[in-house]
Amino acid sequence: MTSKAMKPRQAAVIPQFTSKDYSSFFLAGALCCTITHGAMTPVDVVKTRIQIDPAYKKLNMLTGTRYVIATEGPRALLTGFGPTAVGYLIQGGAKFAGYEYWKKTAVESAGGPEAAVKYRTAIYLGSASIAEFFADILLTPLEATRIRLVSDRTYATGLVTGFTRLAREGGMSELYAGFVPILCKQIPYAIGQFTVNEFCHEIAFRSMSEETRRTLSGTSKFTLQLGSGIIAGFAAAILSHPADTLLSQINKGHGPKGSMPHRLAVLAREAGFRGLFAGLGPRMVMTAGLVSGQFVLYALGAPPGVEIHKDSTSAVI
Repeated sequence: MTSKAMKPRQAAVIPQFTSKDYSSFFLAGALCCTITHGAMTPVDVVKTRIQIDPAYKKLNMLTGTRYVIATEGPRALLTGFGPTAVGYLIQGGAKFAGYEYWKKTAVESAGGPEAAVKYRTAIYLGSASIAEFFADILLTPLEATRIRLVSDRTYATGLVTGFTRLAREGGMSELYAGFVPILCKQIPYAIGQFTVNEFCHEIAFRSMSEETRRTLSGTSKFTLQLGSGIIAGFAAAILSHPADTLLSQINKGHGPKGSMPHRLAVLAREAGFRGLFAGLGPRMVMTAGLVSGQFVLYALGAPPGVEIHKDSTSAVI
């Protein structure tokens, strides 16, 4: 061990975020999510069709895309772009800012970064879950509109007409019909996204010396964000896909009458294991691109957040 390595470590300090910092978290999260989700609209159109349209059941991502273009034209691949962009603008801002807030709050409650290390898994899971819950209150009506537009080509011409029709014909109950399944989808998604990303960074940092970590080049930081995001995206897709399939079915109007748990249970039985994971391949591709892109873009605009990695010597990343 070198003398440089023997230098005493400075105690980690929790950053005191201001309203400007949280505004930056919100703006960075909003932009990274709306850009990535908007760019993935064509993939999401095909994925949703595979999940709910019998004509697409045996198609994969490539053949499904060709089928959409052949039967409806290239513009059909952008169906639902409006509600996707607006929905994930507000959801992304609330989710990322909320995650930073709840993680910092949990670290403070634990007694500081060093004391919080042994609770870091619970902190990641809890912070992601709470932040996603509140973000989904904002997202659900727009996600319901998007799925209606994608699943029914004749439903409306765009975001405003689709949202207005859904609100007029179904009211709040229809706008939030998918709230429980969207929680079942988005909370596991957020858990996979944030928790796996945090641990990927921790594993990478453990393999580096303190000097290497402090002097990481821009290219190295980009590679770390991208690689961690891809792995986190795969985890998020797998954890959330069954509920994503059920959400599409609920918003299409499928399933029996009754309480939401009853409807979800019946639809899950009817779909079976293979049906619940229909379209997983395209969604894994989409989600890996989404999550990695979000973390790369988020790092460009957000201030450093609280770090509680096991090998942490600093409170920020």
